Amino acid sequence: MELRGKKVLVFGSGKSGTGAADLLGAVGAFPVIYDGNQKVNKEEVIAKTNGTYQAEVYVGVLPEEVVRTLDLVVLSPGVPTDLPIVEEFRKRGLPLWGEVELAYRTGKGSVLAITGTNGKTTTTALLGKIMADARPSVYVVGNIGTPYTSRSLEMKEETITVAEISSFQLETIEEFAPKVSAILNITEDHLNRHHTMEEYIRVKEQITKNQTEEDYCVLNYEDEVLRAFGEHCVPKSVYFSSERELEQGIFLRGDAIILRTEQEEIPVVKTGDLKLLGKHNFENVMAGIAMAYYAGVSMESIRSSVCAFTAVEHRIEYVTEKNGVVYYNDSKGTNPDAAIKGIQAMNRPTLLIGGGYDKGSNYDEWIRAFDGKVRYLVLIGATKYDIKASAERLGFHDVILCENLAQAVKICADKADSGDAVLLSPACASWGQFDNYEQRGDMFKEYVYAL
Repeated sequence: MELRGKKVLVFGSGKSGTGAADLLGAVGAFPVIYDGNQKVNKEEVIAKTNGTYQAEVYVGVLPEEVVRTLDLVVLSPGVPTDLPIVEEFRKRGLPLWGEVELAYRTGKGSVLAITGTNGKTTTTALLGKIMADARPSVYVVGNIGTPYTSRSLEMKEETITVAEISSFQLETIEEFAPKVSAILNITEDHLNRHHTMEEYIRVKEQITKNQTEEDYCVLNYEDEVLRAFGEHCVPKSVYFSSERELEQGIFLRGDAIILRTEQEEIPVVKTGDLKLLGKHNFENVMAGIAMAYYAGVSMESIRSSVCAFTAVEHRIEYVTEKNGVVYYNDSKGTNPDAAIKGIQAMNRPTLLIGGGYDKGSNYDEWIRAFDGKVRYLVLIGATKYDIKASAERLGFHDVILCENLAQAVKICADKADSGDAVLLSPACASWGQFDNYEQRGDMFKEYVYAL
């Protein structure tokens, strides 16, 4: 679609929405920003745009006379696609794009795209480093923090875009087609948005929707859903495994990561040479290595980049040590499965801070994964009572309820002994108390430093 001269509704006034509006203004379209929340301040929305075009903003109700003039709707990731107003757009035959689709249509070069319930940010950051070390023009975008739309017009034919893509973003793709994709894992998450696991799985698998037989999809062999998907998806399947050797693919053999192709077996790196902890991170590394290799990067270059890579912020991030107690920030553990990885990475008695926004998750497996490591479970947020009930039903009674994160950090510091760890790994989203998981992690670090 030629965007110049088109009137485009941008649904959502957050960072993704204003980024999309700025892009549309830059290509000669006429963006209209809409937010269903009547409390949104129009002037503040306009102030967030880049000021190079006349921003038209509506909040609460979208006038019918505006809807009649639209050529396209761009949905921000946080906007559910089953809202009545979105259904009305469909009935009118309006194309519905997401931010990712808009950026892909206006960008150039090749895309390497990563999705999955957990591990996306670490794998994206790692792959971004590998590619930046090996290629002259690389952008790392998406859920990792930089809106794809904010960089797409800077891209050239030789550009490599490394993109972290969420299930919310995959709902609204049409032509988006990565050269190499990866689905790291699929566990229960965002069921308040997707409603069923079947729909959540379908949306995640959409990342391969427009890939061809010349492209690649990297998949977790130990995830039964993905193992089965790899048998019939269109792109070439490349599996990774931390549990077994594969006839072809990338796997862990003792403390060595091995890539086995049709022609050869390549020793890649020893886990002891990595700066990342835990089996889940070795899986992220394997996925990143496979994506880079099949994107054409030499193994020598990959090896060098992987060994230099350090953990991303908010993912089992070492904060500091005080009075013999080590503090870790795993605010990115926004669901039970991610939080299980956090507790599994701990190698000392742990005081665990959890709880937050209620996404409808079940916490039993998380609590079972404590495995004798957790001395106290310190809970905050809307889910604290549900998690406490789950813990006590499963026989774990050392639970403390707190009003906020500051109180939780203070209680942990008071109760921790030298040699313990304090881990923020909430198993829940941050919304309600924080704007996002980054803010939650940053506040945790501030409270720790202030002890």
